[in-house]
This record gives sequence, structure tokens and C-alpha cells, in this order.
Amino acid sequence: MWNEYLNVNSLDEVLETLAERGERSRIIAGATDLILEMENGVRTGIDTLVDVTRIPGLDQIMLDEDGMIHLGPLVTHNHCVASKIIREKALPLAQAAWEVGSPQIRNRGTIAGNLITASPANDTITPLMALGALVTLRSTTRERVIPLQRFYRGVRKTVMEPDEMMVDISFPAMTLNQSGKFIKLALRQAQAISLVNVTVIVNFSEPVNGSNSDLTVEQAAITLGAVAPVIIHAEEAENFLAGKKLDQDTIEKAAKLAEEASTPIDDVRSSSDYRREMVRVCTLRALRELANGEINKIVPDDPILLWGENGSGPTLNQSVKHSESTKSIITRINGAEYSFDSGYQKSLLRLLREDAHLIGTKEGCAEGECGACTVFLDSVAVMSCMVPAARAHGAEIVTIEGIASNGDLHPVQQAFIDEGAVQCGYCTPGFIMSAAKLLEERPHPTEEEIKHSITGNLCRCTGYYKIISAVEKASQVE
Repeated sequence: MWNEYLNVNSLDEVLETLAERGERSRIIAGATDLILEMENGVRTGIDTLVDVTRIPGLDQIMLDEDGMIHLGPLVTHNHCVASKIIREKALPLAQAAWEVGSPQIRNRGTIAGNLITASPANDTITPLMALGALVTLRSTTRERVIPLQRFYRGVRKTVMEPDEMMVDISFPAMTLNQSGKFIKLALRQAQAISLVNVTVIVNFSEPVNGSNSDLTVEQAAITLGAVAPVIIHAEEAENFLAGKKLDQDTIEKAAKLAEEASTPIDDVRSSSDYRREMVRVCTLRALRELANGEINKIVPDDPILLWGENGSGPTLNQSVKHSESTKSIITRINGAEYSFDSGYQKSLLRLLREDAHLIGTKEGCAEGECGACTVFLDSVAVMSCMVPAARAHGAEIVTIEGIASNGDLHPVQQAFIDEGAVQCGYCTPGFIMSAAKLLEERPHPTEEEIKHSITGNLCRCTGYYKIISAVEKASQVE
């Protein structure tokens, strides 16, 4: 693991650190990819992690006067899901962000991190490439702007230099003449890697209306994920659509051309033949929706984020700073101050269990899949197995031990008992934490909202009916 973890407060500090330490340093924000890569040996030789989460202003989504949308490097997937700008002017990106992981993962994982990881199965690359995104890379000596399409050199390979930081992602806001759709095919509805993902954005000759099949296509972008070493454009399909109307014959031929552009592999999740056929099917479905003007938005108008009652995402202490000489972690857990001189190189999960001796938070998968380790970090729900322990420095943390009040169980805890929702009990703390945060955010949720809130929590006893019933009962407590 790492030897040095720096909390920094400015971009200058970041760039100076990268310039000094070079390839042996990495920027860390969400850490949902990097921590697992380091633990699994995919990223080796890293001594220094540079935590940028306390730098103010980097989590902003802005629309400038030239019609360009800008995403700061700390914009998370849930920031995109929650953003009115993204939902109205870059819907395929909102759809892709909503399909990533679970609420806990979307609260930590950043769009910039998703791009930099450079997996061809990463969901947000596909819509951003279709939108014509640019990425801005900065070092102490230069700044360069690169089209996202030229950012990738291969699987998990980019053109970024060791001393560079991605400081901006920008792309044109969609116009009234444009309509777009992102479709993901995976083995389950949540917490799944794409077998195939497709983004289609069509620029029509006139503003889109109830039915677009009578409008002429001026330009089309069709990007394909998980079917080549990098995200690719289906260029022949894009060229074929130009100047045509989206009738059934045109749609079927374009979908076939998109299939022919893909070069998928066989792996444990799918055969190449199946992936190729699903490229055709997904492209066909997307074009049909755009032609009919009946786009399934996927993203709810008021999505569940597990941000709690403030509804604005993490509440960060931006004065926190680690010097190079100290490895102590001073934090607040369940309202009490803790100071640790050990655990610096652990995950937050292990720090809580092994050093704070708060064993209610469970380790199930240690890969962000099961949700048994869910805690609240700076007011939002996260998977503690994917958070570096040093991120706790200066933070506010709540665990399962801290949600009761004055000796009385939290309403969700009591409802789990009353409804018999506790089975083997191993997953129960994670479910309760997700449900408790949901009720802060949405005191009287619908059944569908309850289901969305627990998509990051896995019950191996398969007892979801009682769990949902318990959350419903807790929501009725005044």
C-alpha cells in the first residue's frame, strides 16, 4: 500500500507534489477504482497518495456563456445525477452516471476518476465521447486540452503524464435540435459492469418534437463501450445516418453497421458473439426511442442519493491538512473524538474495526459490492472498505453504533426487529445505515425509492421483502 498520504488545500500543492514525486504518486478523490487496483496489484509502485477532496470549488458543474458545460475534477456520479443542468442538457451522461454502482459508490466515485481509470467498460466515457468532451490536463509547466477520443492509448492507458492533473471536463450542452440516449446491458440492474453500453446522440434538422421520425438527421454520434480496447465511435453507422430520416429500415441498417464496428472479446461474463449482437440491439432500441420521441429517461426527477437531509452532498472540513511528517489521524466518530497513530495504511473499514474497535461495521466483500461496511462520511453514505483510513482525518463519521439516540434504537433498527428483517444478521448493519440515510433524505419514501436506496446492499439470505417492509414501517414513525 502507500507510505505517504497528503491532504492538500490547493491545486498548486497538488501539482508541486506530482512534479516532485512523479510516477510514485497518485491523486486520490473517490478512490473507488484506485484502492482496489492497488490491493489487487493492478497499480504498483505507488508511495504517495495526494487527497484533493478538501480543495474548494472542484465539485462544481457549470454552464458557461458559450454553451459549454464544465465538470470539476471532484464532480461525482451523484453530482451528475442530481444536476438539473446535466439532466436537461446532457441527459445521456446523467443516465450513465445513474447506472454506475450504487448510491454509496456514486457518492465517492468521480467522473474524472472514471475517465482516468480507462476501462473500456466504464459507463461515463461513452456519453462524454459522444458529446464531444474535452479534458484539460495541467502540470507545473503547462496546460493542455485534449479531445476525449484522443485521451486513450489502450486498456487502462491514457496520454496523461505522471505530473499532470485532470482539472476540467468540458463539452457542448445539447441543443433543442438534439436528442440522446445511453443504454447499458449488464448481468443485473445494479452494481454491475457493462457487458455492452451504447450512447446515441442525434442532431436533427429541426427542434425535436413528439415524434422525430419525420425529421432529417444532420449528424449522429454513436459510441460503444466494452466491445473494443477503448471506447469507440461506430463511424460507418454515424455517416450512414447523415441526411436520412429515422424510418425502420434506416434504423435497422444503422444498428447493423454499429454491430460491425465492434470487436468484442470472450470473457467470463459474455461471449463475443453475444456482445456483438447486443450492440446491434441496443443501438436499435436507442434509435427507435429517439425516432419516437419517447425517451425513457431512466433517471428519476428526484433521485435517491443518500445525502441525507441537507441534500447537498458531503460537508467537508476544508481546513484539514496533513504534513509530510505526521501520520496521525484525528477524527470524530459517533460524536466522540478519536486519535490514531496506527492504521494509516488501512482502509477506513479496517480502521474502524481494528483500531476504533467498532465492529458493527462488517466486511463482506471488501470490494464495494455488498454494502455491509456502509457508514456515513461527512454526512453521506459510503462504502468504508473503499475509503483510505487517512481520509478520516478531520472528518465526521457515523457508524451503526452511533445512530441510536439517548439509549433508544433508531426507528429503522426497531422496525427490523418488529418485522423480522434480521436473518443471519451479517448484512443488517449496512442495510440499516442505508435506510436511515434514506429517511433523512426522504421521510416518507415510496417502495421504489426504498429499493433504489438499498441497491448497494446485498442480503445473502435473500430476505428483501422483510427488509423493505421494515423500512416502510420505520417511515411511518412520527
